[in-house]
Amino acid sequence: MKIRALLLAATALSIAPAAQAQEDRLGALERKLAEQQQRIEQLESLVARQSQLLEQVGTPAPAPAPQVAPPVATAPIAASTPAAAPQLAGAAPAPGGEFGIAGLDVSGDMRVRQEWNYGTARDRSRSAVRARLRATYKIDDHFAVGTQIATGDPDDPNSTDVTLGNFVDDFAVSLDQAWVRYTNGGLTAYAGKFPQIFQRTDTLWDGDVSPQGVGVSYGAGLGGARVDARGIWFVIDEAAVARDSDMLGGQLALSAPLGATLKAGLTGSYYHYRLGSVASADAGDFRGNLISGGRYLSDFHLIEGIGTLGWSGLSERWPLAFTADYVKNLGAAVAGDTAFNLELAAGRTAKPGDWRIAYNYSEVQVDSVLAAFSHDNIDLSTNYKLHGVGIGYVPAPHLQLDLLWYHYRPLDPAYAGALPPREWLDRIRLAFMVSF
Repeated sequence: MKIRALLLAATALSIAPAAQAQEDRLGALERKLAEQQQRIEQLESLVARQSQLLEQVGTPAPAPAPQVAPPVATAPIAASTPAAAPQLAGAAPAPGGEFGIAGLDVSGDMRVRQEWNYGTARDRSRSAVRARLRATYKIDDHFAVGTQIATGDPDDPNSTDVTLGNFVDDFAVSLDQAWVRYTNGGLTAYAGKFPQIFQRTDTLWDGDVSPQGVGVSYGAGLGGARVDARGIWFVIDEAAVARDSDMLGGQLALSAPLGATLKAGLTGSYYHYRLGSVASADAGDFRGNLISGGRYLSDFHLIEGIGTLGWSGLSERWPLAFTADYVKNLGAAVAGDTAFNLELAAGRTAKPGDWRIAYNYSEVQVDSVLAAFSHDNIDLSTNYKLHGVGIGYVPAPHLQLDLLWYHYRPLDPAYAGALPPREWLDRIRLAFMVSF
């Protein structure tokens, strides 16, 4: 009996360590399974996040529309790009849709134009092409960067056109804009070489001129009206020895409804040019202004007023618009210090089937504007009297046809140069533009 009891005790003692070891192994296996399960959950979460990111890249959410220059007053018929609609409605695709990059917006246009000139010693016709490609990348809710490349002579800020000829030489293409933009509510600030921020007509600013330096604008509602303030430091020329050339400018614009279908606007601007260095200037920059000793004869301290009146009561497709622009150069050294332009337009060029018809009359005295940045649509950049008629038509989305006629002559025979002092000249342009 005692022997049996001893045997049972010995057996129990030998089994206990084995059982304990088995429990330890089971516990270790459970812990490993728990760790593997945790890793699996982490991997599944990572895969889900990556899938979500891939879906966002493949089909980006519509980004806010890129900021553009403030509303532009209806420009004179003399505009190199018809003022009614430089970009057709719906021409720009959804941001990021082309390359699958969220925040990236790519757009551009291509224009082919035929021109006929009459009234000089030899009638002349020429064909011209313009191509522009621009891109904007939105970094976050406030910052964006942008560029534009364009055809044309890089030494001519007033035109991106290339005349066909030159024994089929390749076109010159240059970086026309490169900028950083900051936006916050109604505030927009640019640095670099950026799109025009001022409300304008071609009397003072050609549509192809991209200012360089720093530009700031702020807009806010005021009851039913809107107020916009804009300022610029415009770098023109930098010199190692002489004083740099620049311009400080400011603009205040007010627009308000006068009724359900009537709207009015009033804009006042001041541009103070400080033209110290002109070392980088060429004949195209001096153009129609008076020169003495290789420098501008006049200073250019320009006051400008623009008034607009729009009525849409006739129909949505046939709004009526009247624009008046007046410029006075307070720094002129001669009596030719004043310019004005009047335009009456009917219609629009926003959707397929739209038409726009416009007439304008301009008188621009010899030193009333700085010719380096005014329009180059006729042979005279200043000292001219001009009648202009324009017809625009949108046959299909992204397409526009324009027919322009300029009838002009020198205003003051004393500054006519090589042109007949009292003879009227004619320029006709037929343009076809594709936007995307």
